[in-house]
Amino acid sequence: MKRLLLIVNPCSGKKKANRVLTDIIGIFNRGGFDVNAYMTAARGDATEVASARAEEYDVVVCIGGDGTFNEVISGLYSARSSTPVGYIPAGSTNDFANSLKLSKDLLRAAQDIVDGTPRPLDIGRFNERYFSYIASFGAFTRASYATSQSLKNTLGHFAYLLSGVKEVAAIRSKHMRVTLDDGTVYEDDYIFGGISNSTSVAGVLTLKEDMVDMSDGLFEVLLIRKPHNPLELSSCVHALLSQKYDTPMLTLATASRLEIEAPADMDWTLDGEKSDGTAHYVVENLHNAVNVITK
Repeated sequence: MKRLLLIVNPCSGKKKANRVLTDIIGIFNRGGFDVNAYMTAARGDATEVASARAEEYDVVVCIGGDGTFNEVISGLYSARSSTPVGYIPAGSTNDFANSLKLSKDLLRAAQDIVDGTPRPLDIGRFNERYFSYIASFGAFTRASYATSQSLKNTLGHFAYLLSGVKEVAAIRSKHMRVTLDDGTVYEDDYIFGGISNSTSVAGVLTLKEDMVDMSDGLFEVLLIRKPHNPLELSSCVHALLSQKYDTPMLTLATASRLEIEAPADMDWTLDGEKSDGTAHYVVENLHNAVNVITK
């Protein structure tokens, strides 16, 4: 039998994974896997166990939200492990899982891991931390980590939208300088920025599927300038909703490496989890760094 390490965040989403955990283990058993389950109890647990034990197993499977998956891939990459990883999305938003078209039905997602094959995907390095699908700042970003877990569990994705709407009235721009690997420099006052490898950005915005290749070695970089009047704000909103990014208010580019100068007190989020700010960042695309099982 193959060996499978199942890393479970029992607090993710509405805790629905807890109710079907024995069924999920049964699916893996019938699929030829001897399962060892590990329940996380604190932030960072998933990273530690994935880093320390991944090489003992044929497959590592994560049950939780995007933050839990971030911890698992961070552990795998820090240990330079090539062990394939499966993801059963049980969080409130599951942006990364949506981009991969993973099933929202937890039992179906488990069976898809049994039937699926590993697919190499890029991840990002943000100074010394890692992210699986996005590093972002500004409008809507705070909502992903400031929304209480109880509200997320009750309202799911709608909780992020509620928190995001509250932020609009209090948007503050940040002056930043962003240098891409081809030498292009963008410098302005921005209300939002996202460095992503996903069709869903910060749980609120979306990019067209034909614009995003999750294993091409490139990030999609979206920057939104500060609107100075209602017309500019309207232009910005229309461009985002229509997914036609032909307005001076937006910059959409691709890059494999960026250097960013920003206010040191500006917080970021990595896969929905808070990251404290600093004045200088180096963001690198780690090409085909992890093998994620998809069907």
